[in-house]
Amino acid sequence: MAHIHTNPGEHDLTTSAFVVRDDLETPKLLLHMHKKLHVLLQPGGHVELREDPWQAITHELKEESGYALEELEILQPKGALRQVTNAKLHPVPVVVNTHNFDDEGTHKHTDISFAFLAHDAPKSQPEEGESNDIRWLSLEELSALDSSEIFENVREIGKYVLTHVYQGWERFDATRVSSV
Repeated sequence: MAHIHTNPGEHDLTTSAFVVRDDLETPKLLLHMHKKLHVLLQPGGHVELREDPWQAITHELKEESGYALEELEILQPKGALRQVTNAKLHPVPVVVNTHNFDDEGTHKHTDISFAFLAHDAPKSQPEEGESNDIRWLSLEELSALDSSEIFENVREIGKYVLTHVYQGWERFDATRVSSV
């Protein structure tokens, strides 16, 4: 979806997924080559006007990686609240960050990043029009990427997911997120 806010100083809300795959020789992180920006990014996109962040990441994962929620587990901090009455409780994100989207710093994205675990390749391919340049990167491969291939904040969050979240957070069926 196009940017909802296009005036200087406005923000778009986005959501993204750091997916770790654990059936390979070493845990690896999913990144894809963004078709417009020409850098490696995690799957994600804009939260549309009639959806919440969880709905957005559900369809963005399917569109950009081929993964359906049924194929994934969500990684959550130990002891995190799992359900509340009369409200949808979203999973705890790995990070919520605001960053400049343009070189002038006049347009910003606030991104809610979730961590997921996959035990296999996705059953589907990315949707037509999405990048087919999908890469599974180990911690060493992620660290070795040239700065022209990846934004530094994506590298830092990806390394954090591989070294702390993957090993220390609990795993839950991603389809069991509470709903109203």
